[in-house]
Amino acid sequence: MSFREDSEEGRGDMRKPFLHTGSWYRMGSRQSSMMGSSQVIRDSSISVVACVMIVALGPIQFGFTTGYSSPTQSAIMKDLKLTVSEYSLFGSLSNVGAMVGAIASGQISEYIGRKGSLMIAAIPNVIGWLAISFAKDSSFLYMGRLLEGFGVGIISYTVPVYIAEIAPQNLRGALGSVNQLSVTIGIMLAYVLGLFVQWRILAVLGILPCTILIPGLFFIPESPRWLAKMGMTEDFEASLQVLRGFDTDISVEVSEIKRSITSTSRRTTIRFAQLKQRRYWLPLMIGIGLLVLQQLSGINGVLFYSTTIFESAGISSGNVATVGLGAVQVIATGVTTWLADKAGRRLLLLISSAGMTIFLLIVAIAFYIKDLVDIDSNVHSILGIISVVGVVAMVISFSLGMGAIPWLIMSEILPINIKGLAGSIATLANWFISWVVTMTANLLLEWSSGGTFTIYMLVSAFAVVFVSIWVPETKGRTLEEIQWSFR
Repeated sequence: MSFREDSEEGRGDMRKPFLHTGSWYRMGSRQSSMMGSSQVIRDSSISVVACVMIVALGPIQFGFTTGYSSPTQSAIMKDLKLTVSEYSLFGSLSNVGAMVGAIASGQISEYIGRKGSLMIAAIPNVIGWLAISFAKDSSFLYMGRLLEGFGVGIISYTVPVYIAEIAPQNLRGALGSVNQLSVTIGIMLAYVLGLFVQWRILAVLGILPCTILIPGLFFIPESPRWLAKMGMTEDFEASLQVLRGFDTDISVEVSEIKRSITSTSRRTTIRFAQLKQRRYWLPLMIGIGLLVLQQLSGINGVLFYSTTIFESAGISSGNVATVGLGAVQVIATGVTTWLADKAGRRLLLLISSAGMTIFLLIVAIAFYIKDLVDIDSNVHSILGIISVVGVVAMVISFSLGMGAIPWLIMSEILPINIKGLAGSIATLANWFISWVVTMTANLLLEWSSGGTFTIYMLVSAFAVVFVSIWVPETKGRTLEEIQWSFR
């Protein structure tokens, strides 16, 4: 079996970006030449940060989908007469849809570009939220959740790849972490709005990120590395010039990208057997490993059913506590965004996974003892507080590294000639494990809260070992340098 990586110059004309929106600055360049001035181009330039802010609407949609099931659980179960298992299915169906989206994401983004991929992802999200808002029974509810998941699956791969490919090396960690920061903002928005609006209205509000994203895509350039790979040299250089500023000399970066594209494009057909080569299997194994461990830590189970967890710990207003959890997660992820290019990816992953191990152990012990003491005793109340503090600390630890960094490293280490296939595999693995965790979390918590957190703790402990042995530092290196290091 094989998949096509057509990057020959002769085939560049056969593939154009689905959204060829770079024409506004190309036109500005021609006008400035005619006028004998470069002022038009300078006035038209946009920064990498502006591009990241626009595509970050996708992860906000991702987070809103993740957070939606927590504040709406009791209301939806009551209105549509769902059982716990039926609602667990609803919560997990976004992951099923995301798995389908993940399978398609790599090839879609390779064939029609990163922006075209995001456009395709936005449409089913909008339809999905409308289906949920008008649901009269579980069928429309499930269909809407599947459509949302499909869009989110594409977004989860495409956005970190796009950001990594447009960002300069000294800002790639910070800008790449904006992906996860936006997810946490989306989660918190779902939590906060869920306190004040009915679940159908909340679903309508879920449409907003993608309705803003769609027109925004027409104002940002396509990924220069994708354009270079497709053989569109003129578009590639124009896109890179816009991203770096029109007064910036981009000749060195252009040469590095061209050399990397040339070296990986000598063979246009990559066979699965070739994935046995170290330069392919090692980054793929690291990418899959990090994304799988990210989900096996149980974070989605905690976030999807945080209200239930807090109530079981003795917090009377579980929804309010969940909002506080969302706010803490946003702040902690913001710290990661600031530290990613200073402390480095590897150190943050080690601190994050070690912290999660410690706090998950504390939560597990608290729940074990809580089941043994009298419900009216002071010890029971104290243990409830300890378990809540432990859950919050676990989420903070996750947000400091295991939340943002796996997606960032995946987008950095995969060679461009296998990025479509390898990225789809890694994203699919992430969403499959997320589905398993989401589907089983509510049932596991009913079985044993202490046992559930013990399982998550053991996974986090293994993550410490995995990062220590396998994960390289990518801070301060170009994508081309990182990928050459695996040869």
